[in-house]
Amino acid sequence: MTKAESTSQPAWTKGEVLAFRFAFIYFLIQAVPLSGRFYYDLLTIDWGASYYRDLFRLSHYAPHFFGPTDTFADWAVVALISAVGTVIWTMRDATRTDYTALQYWLRVVLRYRLSIGVIAYGFIKLFPLQAPLPSISNLNTPYGDFTAWKLFSLSLGIVPSYESFLGLVEILGGLLLLNRKTTAIGTLVVIPFLGNIFVSNLAYEGGEYVYSFLLTTFALFLFAFDAIRLLRLVSLEQPTLPNRFRPVFSEQWQRYGRLALKSAFIFFAVVVYGYKTYAAYKTGPYQFPQSPGLAGAAGLYDVAEFSVAGKAIPYANTDPVRWQDVVFETWNTISIRSNRPVKLVTDNTEQIYTADADRTYELAGSASRHYYSYQVDSVQHLLTLKNRNPNYPNETLTLHYERLGATGIILSGRNENRDSVYAVLNRLDKKYLLNEAAKAGRRGTLKL
Repeated sequence: MTKAESTSQPAWTKGEVLAFRFAFIYFLIQAVPLSGRFYYDLLTIDWGASYYRDLFRLSHYAPHFFGPTDTFADWAVVALISAVGTVIWTMRDATRTDYTALQYWLRVVLRYRLSIGVIAYGFIKLFPLQAPLPSISNLNTPYGDFTAWKLFSLSLGIVPSYESFLGLVEILGGLLLLNRKTTAIGTLVVIPFLGNIFVSNLAYEGGEYVYSFLLTTFALFLFAFDAIRLLRLVSLEQPTLPNRFRPVFSEQWQRYGRLALKSAFIFFAVVVYGYKTYAAYKTGPYQFPQSPGLAGAAGLYDVAEFSVAGKAIPYANTDPVRWQDVVFETWNTISIRSNRPVKLVTDNTEQIYTADADRTYELAGSASRHYYSYQVDSVQHLLTLKNRNPNYPNETLTLHYERLGATGIILSGRNENRDSVYAVLNRLDKKYLLNEAAKAGRRGTLKL
């Protein structure tokens, strides 16, 4: 058993007692995993290359009552449970007027829960994985064909140093939360950071506004503990009684157990997770597929000739059938731009997938282009294309390819409607300001 060491503190009012009872139940439900699936995933975590993915997913825990996505309706259920629990607690413990020790342990739970939440996101920003550099297809998509969320992500992706800085700030805030004496400083770092993420998600229609606001409420609760004292000391310049409460661990196993648990948290959530995230960064962004594409084909291609069912179709940017341009990525993705409508993929929550088929970042929030994964038969010179957009699950194309030197490709075969299709592609020697600026940073000159 632990004992508490404390100096005299102001007595709690009845309102503070009731508010704490509600807050204790509410934040405990929000922060402590109550799902058996969580603990199963924790015990079966992959200690290999996917460790950072598994830990990131576990760190994103939040109670769900209405499906797998985060909603404020879940908060309402938690608040209702907390209100009922507060009534029962008050009836059974009506004479208790001080919960200083319980408040301390609630703050410990929230400190570590908030810390793992921001550190998990911090490392995928420090090693710029969350918002990677734009793909060739993204660079050749008109600005107006992106959703607000995709524009925000691409804008962050083109400045990896700034993204890394944001990750460093997030990690710093998380580390400060791990020490009781630096918690107030940590919350002053985390609150404006998370608040900005919350507002950005609202403004740019992102999918993380509920979760980011949940972490913000954790930080606000932690900061509230010191807020009045800081106001009195810093702003009002009045004498302020410090908080000197701390638990006293009377048993040796309690002291060593505390150090072991804290050391294990830092080792697995910071050291190992950071190393695994760095290793994943070296293999390439998790947002894009990893399977290689057709060798030497990456680039933007103009469609010089195009015919369907034996009928030539001249270039027209309003024609829904005629291809306008084609992009071969370095991985096995081909994107085709035309005036054919695109049913947008709007899944903009942060997920780390291992299977290439699930990595839809390159096409999410992007109109005017259809994205296809493909398999190469180098013997028969065949490309088997499958639309990567989940709104087109049965769309496939089978195309024979013929190389025209180093800069041309002829595609012929069957399109999504099983009509014959023929296209002559000429690779454009296009320079991108983003790439040229990076080169200029090394040479000191910029030429377009």
